[in-house]
Amino acid sequence: EDAQALWRAAAARGWRVERLDKWRVPDHVLDASEPVLYLEALFGPTLAAQFGLRLREPPVDWLPKLPDEYRKRAVTLTTLREARGLAAPAFVKPPNDKSFPARVYAGADLPVGYDEDSPVLVAEVVSWEVEYRCFVLDREPRALSVYLRGGELQRDTGFEAPAVEQAEAEAFVRAALADPRVELPRTSVLDVGVITGRGWAVVEQNAAWGAGIYGCDPDAVLDVIRHAVVPA
Repeated sequence: EDAQALWRAAAARGWRVERLDKWRVPDHVLDASEPVLYLEALFGPTLAAQFGLRLREPPVDWLPKLPDEYRKRAVTLTTLREARGLAAPAFVKPPNDKSFPARVYAGADLPVGYDEDSPVLVAEVVSWEVEYRCFVLDREPRALSVYLRGGELQRDTGFEAPAVEQAEAEAFVRAALADPRVELPRTSVLDVGVITGRGWAVVEQNAAWGAGIYGCDPDAVLDVIRHAVVPA
């Protein structure tokens, strides 16, 4: 659905649209003077490299380094091997991919069959009341949408949310973007939400080139993802 929404928005701009279904990019597509890529994580780097491009991604240690007033919970970067020694359950996820499901694990329950030296984020377990997604370009929010409420995806509601809550989410994002301590690439996707008993906080940063758009304006999202690559 996200790809189709972006396809329609791109077509309305008069852009040529190609849907790739193979690992190899056809020659007529490689001739594009300004390719704009919206990709799945598995295929993304390989396809971008064929254009001579590199995808902008958050540093793996971005969330642990975020000032505490925006994070509002303990988060550390470690390895999968070290995380197996966790003494108490924690929320564990790969920083920039979905190689295994992000959820609460006891150390002994972490999945096997992955590189034991691969980085993982280990976070304090908290309760998120609501979560929003914001596409950002040059430290300016371009599109904002609720996506979870009480842990439930808001697709059935059309991603509608109270105007007051949306304003609070945008104000929090703008405060973070105005802080020079919050380092961001030119394009990014900030997920923010309300932690029970603690208030608004950053959930994580995502790469713009593959992030779900939820209820965000697809035309505004195009303005962000067109800058989500740099020359390799």
